[in-house]
Amino acid sequence: MTELVQQSQLLKNEPLARYTSWRVGGRADRVFVAENLNELQAFMQTLDHAEPVFFIGLGSNLLVRDGGVRGTVIVMHQALCDLRVDGKYIYAEAGVTCGKLARFCANHYREGAEFMAGIPGTVGGALAMNAGCYGSETWNIVHQVLTIDRQGTTHVRNESEFIPSYRHVEMPMPDEWFLGAWFKLESGNAEESLLKIKNLLATRLASQPLNLPSAGSTFRNPHGDFAARLIEASGLKGYQIGGAQVSPKHANFIVNLGHASALDIELLIRHMKDTVLEKQGVALQQEVRVIGEYA
Repeated sequence: MTELVQQSQLLKNEPLARYTSWRVGGRADRVFVAENLNELQAFMQTLDHAEPVFFIGLGSNLLVRDGGVRGTVIVMHQALCDLRVDGKYIYAEAGVTCGKLARFCANHYREGAEFMAGIPGTVGGALAMNAGCYGSETWNIVHQVLTIDRQGTTHVRNESEFIPSYRHVEMPMPDEWFLGAWFKLESGNAEESLLKIKNLLATRLASQPLNLPSAGSTFRNPHGDFAARLIEASGLKGYQIGGAQVSPKHANFIVNLGHASALDIELLIRHMKDTVLEKQGVALQQEVRVIGEYA
């Protein structure tokens, strides 16, 4: 690893609150902000085989505990932002925001990716959790993906090598992370696609608490029902622990009122699960990923 990378991209004892959409979390031992694929590959080759590694994009589906993260966090959203037409596919690197991908596809007369505009994260995160909204999921439109392993070696893998399910993707190999994907989309009408995106964003703005830090949906929707309905029916809208609150606007969102700790949020998640199980008889499954140690 070069001296330039050590000085400009490798940060030690770095607060992670600035890298997560909830704006909470302790410090990471090391944060590597990747600028391009070559530097990322070179950095991966320096890692000890036992070093814990975490890849994050916009941190929009992530809770980092107050005690921080032991190991290395690799931030992708400031780099790996290549977005292009590649033959009959659209190629997007992991750091591209889902909203930008949706608009790019529409402007290049491809339909089927409009729903991505409603996902508040990056392509890498959407691939990792099979993110979706309004009845569509990321892996429905994936053709191939590019991954990287701990040794810095890249791999092109077909969609058939993965087992996607609701908000989860089973990886064919351990310790591989997504660098990008080729998306298969039908030819479409740009004006119609852009109108769909506009309407989708208007619906999102009207129904979700976008004015406060949150991490999107806290729980997965149970089969045939909605987590928000179950939470609201349990009387939890507006319920607060410390600076964390069940949003009065959307019950499946937890918002940071400005002074929340990660512990406040995690305790509220537990309380919501326990209350819904007690009052509705449904065991909610958490959608938010939690990493790190308690303070």
